[in-house]
Amino acid sequence: MSAPPSPALKSLPATPTVPRAAAQAALGPAVGEPKGAARKGVPSALRPDPHEGDGRYPVAWLCICAPRGAVPTATSKCLCGRDRSAVGHTKVLALIEDHTAHRDACPLRTNQEGRQAA
Repeated sequence: MSAPPSPALKSLPATPTVPRAAAQAALGPAVGEPKGAARKGVPSALRPDPHEGDGRYPVAWLCICAPRGAVPTATSKCLCGRDRSAVGHTKVLALIEDHTAHRDACPLRTNQEGRQAA
């Protein structure tokens, strides 16, 4: 008994050598397309940005890490160039007080114009 012959493989048709114009599709109404959708526009595109800033931005950061049962650490950074850190309970508490005092003395936070006028 012999195996049945395998079906012929599909092949691509021969490429024409002469260029010809593509067939035009018939324009007809699309089913389910809303009428006048393009005229309504997107209302959210006309609204102002809801996330506008109020002119404030962060200048100094105090990061405290105090896991339960471990030694606490803290870091105090400011845009004026101040960068300090502390390890241990008493040093972290001292850094917190120092960071609070720096907020009043930082040249980026104090009004330099008012100082010169006074």
